[in-house]
Amino acid sequence: MILQRRALTLCVLATLNLALPAGAETRVIAPEAVRDLLVNYLSLSGAESGPLDETARVSLGRRLRKEATALLATEGYFSPQIALSDSNENKDSKDSNTSLVLNVIPGPRAQIGSLKIEIHGALNSERRRQLIESWSLPSGAAFRQSSWDAAKQNLLRELLSVDHAAARLLSSQAEVDVETAQVNLQLVYDAGPLYRYGEIRIVGLQRYPSALVERYNDHLHPESPYRQEDLLAVQTALQNTPYFASVSVELGHNELPGEENAENPASLTNLTNPVGDLQVPVIIRLRERAPYNIAFGAGVSSNTGARVEGSFRSADFLHRAWEFNTGMRIEQLRQSAYADLFLPPDRQQQRDSVGAVVEKSDIQGLGIERVAFAASRVQLRGSIEQRLGLNWQNEQQSPSGAASSTNRALTATTGWLWRHADDPLDASEGIVAQLQLGGSAKAVLSDQNFLRSYFRYSQGIPLGKSNGLLLRGEVGLTAATSRQGIPQDYLFRAGGSNSVRGYSYQSLGVKEGSATLGGRYLLSVSAEYTHWIDAQWGVATFIDAGQAADNRDVFKLAPGYGIGARWKSPAGPLAVDLAWGQLDKTLRLHFSLAVPF
Repeated sequence: MILQRRALTLCVLATLNLALPAGAETRVIAPEAVRDLLVNYLSLSGAESGPLDETARVSLGRRLRKEATALLATEGYFSPQIALSDSNENKDSKDSNTSLVLNVIPGPRAQIGSLKIEIHGALNSERRRQLIESWSLPSGAAFRQSSWDAAKQNLLRELLSVDHAAARLLSSQAEVDVETAQVNLQLVYDAGPLYRYGEIRIVGLQRYPSALVERYNDHLHPESPYRQEDLLAVQTALQNTPYFASVSVELGHNELPGEENAENPASLTNLTNPVGDLQVPVIIRLRERAPYNIAFGAGVSSNTGARVEGSFRSADFLHRAWEFNTGMRIEQLRQSAYADLFLPPDRQQQRDSVGAVVEKSDIQGLGIERVAFAASRVQLRGSIEQRLGLNWQNEQQSPSGAASSTNRALTATTGWLWRHADDPLDASEGIVAQLQLGGSAKAVLSDQNFLRSYFRYSQGIPLGKSNGLLLRGEVGLTAATSRQGIPQDYLFRAGGSNSVRGYSYQSLGVKEGSATLGGRYLLSVSAEYTHWIDAQWGVATFIDAGQAADNRDVFKLAPGYGIGARWKSPAGPLAVDLAWGQLDKTLRLHFSLAVPF
């Protein structure tokens, strides 16, 4: 018997509206492994009335046997025993309803017997062997229609992903031997010719030059072998820029001469390179985004209070495809205005930027007014983001109850950020590690010599489907003879919703007067366990401990612990925590919420 694509039967059965008489209740008696399948997809209810006569009973039994046989075949049961019986104990009563029972014995589940896979075309023997060995439905495995379909598509997908963009499944056959409960599989694929990239064509540009697109193309080069991941990489890189609203990168089969190309690209033997591979143009289709954007937002945080903000962005500043961002944020404890200019990346995927910020804050009794200018270069190397920078700032400190001071520093910085996570907005899975180094010297526009180092690590560990553990730690050290003359950005304070919960924002540090200032040492650790009630909501319990100080001899960690609620919002996880600070013996609420408009 040749097994046809019985999966389509499920769709057909789900839409059947063949009615049973009202008063005819049909129960299914079957092993648990198949009972849900039969109950969910068999047509067991209807709208007619009246008792079943013999003709209706025979018709009903024939239909149910046919449907059940087709359903069971999709799960690999090809020799079922199916019978419809009357379970009504009061058969002499004309007024009683008829109760029917469908008894199903599915029989043995078929297993995969012999397996024969042929792959024709310009495929080297080693790749052919690897593809056949990776077949996901080997001999001895249980047969299911869904597994059979998935295995066929997986092998074809592997062929299509590397070198062979015109690969096809020519034929597939599953021959069932009912007596031995085995299914013998035969498949024939055509890999087609080896593909190489031809001309790179860019379609849809109006405002920007093609050279801008070429800056983001680090994978597609004429004469290079085709890789599906190359097309996806370029498409993703362009989509993540501020310049384009939509991006499509694909092979241009239809751009080649000949009416038959779309149906049979392997026939293009006249478009080959010297080694006989097929060269196909790559089409990059773009739709440009509006170059200007104005945004406003409002929010509230337990760290800095309520806030409003506005920003302006131009993706084509001075008509040079420079990205210019400027904006202002007004918070209860801090106010700032900024302007940044980002240049497009070069061929080595290095992106340069310059910026300036003016800020005023009053947090934990420390008033700060500062002006800073910075230049940086960022380069992405795989999953590691590398940053080089030069920053100059002038800071006016006004601690409550202590003397004011002015600190200046010209600081050279370098840093690395490594992300190993599928979703950068969700820290429940994956690893994020950050290392920063920076230094300043009195001889170069600075008030103090210092060397600053900072390391932060977080890891989310899934514990089953509904639970997770989040571990976090950070350590900082500013090596200097004194903290005097060092701007607060290069010292450390702790406490707050993203630090040590149970303590006010930046309340852990060096006491001077009635203010809290930054110290030269930082250490904090955190462990958080979350149970997800459903796909969006969860509850958490946590323990934090940390401290910032200016002397290692008096370094004492401040513990905090508590419980919280979690919500996976469209903008990322939202946390609301109630935490107890053991040193202060105070219960505090930590949260953050932002709404753009």
